[in-house]
Amino acid sequence: MPLKVQHIVDDLQLEVLNGEHALSRNIDSDLLARPGVELAGFYDFYDPKRIVLIGSKEASFLKVLDKATQRERLEGIFKKQPPCIIFSRNVYIEDMVYEFGHQYEVAILRSVHRTTALVSILYSYLHAKLAPRKTVHGVLVDIHGLGTLIVGKSGIGKSETALELVKRGHLLVADDRVDLFEANRGSIVGYAPDITKQLIEVRGIGIVNVVEMFGAGAYREEKKIRLIVELETWNDDTVYERLGNQHEFVTYFDTSIPKIKIPVLPGRNVATLVETAADNQKLKFLGYDAASKFIEAVGKKAKGES
Repeated sequence: MPLKVQHIVDDLQLEVLNGEHALSRNIDSDLLARPGVELAGFYDFYDPKRIVLIGSKEASFLKVLDKATQRERLEGIFKKQPPCIIFSRNVYIEDMVYEFGHQYEVAILRSVHRTTALVSILYSYLHAKLAPRKTVHGVLVDIHGLGTLIVGKSGIGKSETALELVKRGHLLVADDRVDLFEANRGSIVGYAPDITKQLIEVRGIGIVNVVEMFGAGAYREEKKIRLIVELETWNDDTVYERLGNQHEFVTYFDTSIPKIKIPVLPGRNVATLVETAADNQKLKFLGYDAASKFIEAVGKKAKGES
């Protein structure tokens, strides 16, 4: 679904000063335009797809210009028809701004935040909303703060594992379909589509709402993915990892995420294994690697060292 000006008004609680009829316009760029050289009359590199942000510095510069020049410079921006123009807190807005907003059908908005804070908020919001998306089949769970994506063939037991993890106090993020975006390089965030939020599908039972069943603390909206666990049917001919010193990664966009495989066999407590894998990965991030310590100890023993 395209991002519209109305969405940013609702999500960031912006005040609509003028141009309600222009709130349906699309926003296609995650970058902002702070008109510095444009207010000086230079428009050659102006990008009309960007939201225009006018803060105290821009407003102060406008005041040193005479009224005729102000009209000329502001109209030059409005003629490009940016998605909207946002003013930061305590910035005085000239009457001609409302006039041009109505004439060129550009929404005039105002924030309660100061300019520096507003820049940060808008950039984070736009980047998250407009970043490329990818969808994977799996279950995303927050295990002791570590976003763990559980993948595997249909029917392998991903949702049942997630349900058991939620019963143990961990948090569900998404079941069956997980939508991903790269918040920044090295950070992949996963979340559930609106229609499946808070829901788990368990074969033989049906749809379960984890919030209604376990409380609001059993669910979170989104989570950074730090580990991928692939469940696969046990195969006697496959040599499985025994030490944990072999590292495999999956790359989404420009970010690589560590991945481990857990063979599923009757009698194995898969939820416990996934929980242990997540906790072990947290230790690795903190600098402790049990496999490396074990290999180091074996090497010393072989050399006769204590």
